[in-house]
Amino acid sequence: MLAVLALVAVVVTEGASLVQTRGDRERRMMDVLGTAFKMYNPAYLVDNGPCCETTPVSMAFEVTARPMGPVGAWPGGSQTYSISQDFFGRVGRLPLGHTANTRLSQSLFNVGTTLGRKEEVKQVLARLPADLSALAVVEFERPLPEAEFEAFVRRHGSCAERVVYERRPGSLPITWGFDYWTDPADLRKGGDVTDEVCRGGLPQFRAWVGLLRDHDDANLRSFDLSLKRLREASGAGLAHAYVDELSSVRELRELLKDPQVRTIRLADVAFDLDRPHP
Repeated sequence: MLAVLALVAVVVTEGASLVQTRGDRERRMMDVLGTAFKMYNPAYLVDNGPCCETTPVSMAFEVTARPMGPVGAWPGGSQTYSISQDFFGRVGRLPLGHTANTRLSQSLFNVGTTLGRKEEVKQVLARLPADLSALAVVEFERPLPEAEFEAFVRRHGSCAERVVYERRPGSLPITWGFDYWTDPADLRKGGDVTDEVCRGGLPQFRAWVGLLRDHDDANLRSFDLSLKRLREASGAGLAHAYVDELSSVRELRELLKDPQVRTIRLADVAFDLDRPHP
């Protein structure tokens, strides 16, 4: 009798696990939740671990996150967290997010506000050594469509690690970065995804939004997102600002002179200890 009960328990457990991993459920979990978590934490560099740890009632995967910093700065410590969804596909309690109040996330919250006026930033930059590496949010006077944004980045030799595709003063706006998600179609075509690294990756953003379904909206709201906002932002494709972690203070001073730049919000500065000269 005990043997029969044990066998039944194994069958039920394995059956439930198979239901959990039915179809492309694991792949979609990584694509949707893994990417949404990165959008929920644009001030962090996030690496998704392999999928998935499966139980009869849940699936989970690990992510490793560390704060972004200026190029050459000593890297901040990383932490590992778990992202899970229950049997019905609802995401569990999320780490970081609003509780991760870094200076970069605050700079993104301030996009579209009157804080950090251009003249004030000019004075701050003038006080700093020119060869300091910087982490900054560059905000435009008016949002730029894709072609204009790419031309701006090329003209200044900038690298847009994150692009802000929404105006949402006082709240976390929608951002997209080259490291958020890779379109499988690009991999099948053998495309050079590195070409998108400094330009925000708008085609990948649109491809990712295209795979979302109406039933994803409940989970997206847990990440302070919504399907409506994502579709509007990706459809418009307007760059309101971008995060730059490669420029020096000297370069930001020149960037601030551009009439297309509304202001620059400094998030961090550091000496690049490996650079022998400016």
